[in-house]
Amino acid sequence: MSETQDRTPNPAGSVSPTEVSRVKQKAATLSVIASVVLTLAKFGAAILSGSLALMTDALQGLIDIGSTMFTWFAVRAADKPADDEHHYGHGKFEALAALLETAILFGLSGAILWEAANRLWSGSEPHVAVTPLVIGVLLFSLMVDATRWRTLTMVAKETRSEALSAEALHFATDFVGTALVLLGLILTRMGVPMADSATALALAVFMIATAVKLGRRTVDTLIDAAPKGVAERLRDAAQGVAGVVNVEWLRLRPAGGVVQGEIGIQVSRTLPLDRVTAIKEDLLRALVAVEPDSALTVTANPVQVDDETALERVLLIALKMKVPVHHVSVHTIGGRLAVSLDMEVDALLPLGEAHEVATRLENAIRAEFGGETEVDTHIEPMETGQPSGHNAPWEVVEAIGKAIAQEAAEAGGPVRDIHSVRVRETRNGLVVNYHCRADGALDVAAVHRAVDKIERKVREARPDVCRLVSHAEPAITSDKPLALS
Repeated sequence: MSETQDRTPNPAGSVSPTEVSRVKQKAATLSVIASVVLTLAKFGAAILSGSLALMTDALQGLIDIGSTMFTWFAVRAADKPADDEHHYGHGKFEALAALLETAILFGLSGAILWEAANRLWSGSEPHVAVTPLVIGVLLFSLMVDATRWRTLTMVAKETRSEALSAEALHFATDFVGTALVLLGLILTRMGVPMADSATALALAVFMIATAVKLGRRTVDTLIDAAPKGVAERLRDAAQGVAGVVNVEWLRLRPAGGVVQGEIGIQVSRTLPLDRVTAIKEDLLRALVAVEPDSALTVTANPVQVDDETALERVLLIALKMKVPVHHVSVHTIGGRLAVSLDMEVDALLPLGEAHEVATRLENAIRAEFGGETEVDTHIEPMETGQPSGHNAPWEVVEAIGKAIAQEAAEAGGPVRDIHSVRVRETRNGLVVNYHCRADGALDVAAVHRAVDKIERKVREARPDVCRLVSHAEPAITSDKPLALS
């Protein structure tokens, strides 16, 4: 048997998915606007100054515009729900955006590295005009990049957006790069030779290091690498849930800021379906407590546990075959298992067909315990219909009540205080239900023997009684009130 249950992720805790999407799209939109403004300002300053480092920074701004636009589209696409073509949603669009950011950083840093190295090798450095306007543009750029860096980092952390996280890292490099450009211009102003090219070279090396870090994380997402440490925490949490026998498998993958996957657990095969469902619900709550941003599917497989008794195994076999059984006894005789039970079938079922049912049940029990197992079944008729009836007259109820009480008194056993007697007349005879009391310290077997003895005597005295149903209760004591069932 395999059962599954899903949980819809909420990447921002108690915030609704719609609000998370709105926050992410707003952050991406503001980032696009800021990139356009800064790029235009840097181009103007680079033309006025003639600085390679500043022109490089401006060219990077052009690429920033393209990457932020792609990030904006990726964030919108990633927030779309799963559909017939994308069963796991569209979260990988953010990883694609991050991959593009990585490629941009590598390409741009390689071009800068090449030009700066050529200038340093040749020793030729064009004249760089460092004016207050150029310094002002760079200071403004630093302020904007710092704001974007901080804002996007916070939003990416809250929404677990890979695209915005990559964008924040990109603008962190912009901030450092602009700071290096400003340092190079200041050194140039002070007369330090080749300061502009050296600054551009340092900027390129920093961008390469950033691209490597971003690329490694992006590739892990695209190849479905399990987040480090998450599997161990989830597995430990699952093993601690009551009813979970074992964790068979745990498969995880990052996607769209959440952890998706499935977990397979083993549960006792003797458990009813509603109990298995409850175990799975408890498991999901435990997993969410460990990893709030997760969307997991639970599969529960029934297995035989070590402490499963022979009686439980016999009852489970009968339950699977939909054969009502009772009075099941299991003994070990001479090293061989012996099973006996009463099996109920439709009262109108032909004996040949009933015997076939009993044979299938016996074979299933032998297959479970071994071919040498001794199995005996007693076939009993079961009333499958709902015969109509009505309450018997009061004098009949009183007479039968007195008969039961008399037999209980004459038996001298532990059963006493006959009460709540009800008698119904049916086409098969009288159906009698009554309550009685006995010493609460007695075991069930002793009370049942006493009740059986009374009922046999009553049926001998009243042949019109076809069925007696007794409900034994513990006797009322002075120090403890009785809770009647």
